[in-house]
Amino acid sequence: LTERFGPDLTDWIAASRDRVMGAAYESTPGDAVGVPDNPALTCLPQAMTVAHQHYIDRFGDTGSAAGGGRRVILFVVQEGETNTVDQRMLEFELWERHRVPVVRMSLTRADTNVRLDEETGALSVLPHDDECEGCSTNNNNDDKWCEVSVVYFRAGYAPTDYPDGEDGIEWKARKTIERSKATKCPNLGYHLAGTKKVQQALARPGILERFFTGDPKKDELVRDLKGAFAGLYSLGEDAGKEDIDAVSEAISGGEGAYVLKPQREGGGYNYYGDRLAVKLKENLERTDGEIKLGKDLAEFILMERLFPPQQRSVLLRAGKVEGTGESISELGCFGTIVATHEGQALHNQYSGYILRTKFSDVDEGGVASGFATLSSPYLC
Repeated sequence: LTERFGPDLTDWIAASRDRVMGAAYESTPGDAVGVPDNPALTCLPQAMTVAHQHYIDRFGDTGSAAGGGRRVILFVVQEGETNTVDQRMLEFELWERHRVPVVRMSLTRADTNVRLDEETGALSVLPHDDECEGCSTNNNNDDKWCEVSVVYFRAGYAPTDYPDGEDGIEWKARKTIERSKATKCPNLGYHLAGTKKVQQALARPGILERFFTGDPKKDELVRDLKGAFAGLYSLGEDAGKEDIDAVSEAISGGEGAYVLKPQREGGGYNYYGDRLAVKLKENLERTDGEIKLGKDLAEFILMERLFPPQQRSVLLRAGKVEGTGESISELGCFGTIVATHEGQALHNQYSGYILRTKFSDVDEGGVASGFATLSSPYLC
């Protein structure tokens, strides 16, 4: 999801860095100094192209495909999407560099404009008029349907992306897409693997070890991975003593050491400080000194709060100085991987970064939600 800021804005920041920093900016290829290059705009479309080409190699040439023989990549976007700039940058890169056409469509529209061949598993999409550069323009309706090689989800992560409800048209469209042989980015399994609950479950004792069975370096790998974990605690039916102890601390004056997180992306949904303590107390019972968690807490996890180093910064928003003060930053690195249905990695590459900065007295994060700004790392 945070990739939405990767290609265009961070690339613009990189292009502007010498103008902003003047003589303070120094960087030469290969040297670990200065502002590192950010290849997100080229690496992300490159990975999509690898998946696109693998689909063609696996299922035959384009001559038998719908839409005059063209395979397309389907971008699933929000209805009435306003955050289109970076999506278009990826789309333009796919077409201009790789000659891979893109169709953009919401899950709502996909209910009528996406169909599945039950016999072959092929997914086809009917583009909006004049939307798909490189697609057939034949007036014959069947020829306007294009076979989909890759589905790239930029929507479908929030309840608001399924306005018709649990049995509504958006979920039906999602099911149709998931049942197809098109490559999904991400598929439903990987989508769920990115939720807070799965992150918390992976932190359980003995869980990571399951993924390294037979590896002679299992103990070392598990130790290194767990060294990067924050404390993660369940508030559901599987909550154990360690989880309850964390809840007890959070409602007994230690709320500042924790964050209460729902299964949502973006900023504005977390609970901190007094609000966290109140939320927990309202949804638990105490009987003879024992804590019983309410059902409404099961949608959350309790997480150890991190306190990054602070530095003094000037933050800009909409071209104006928002303020000056102590700030904290979060660095995220993009990676792209394309794997076969049998688990063979065809492509595995570092693909750029994103650095978000906010004032240290701001609890929430998120650039689109207005809590943080984009920045660049300076290596020295």
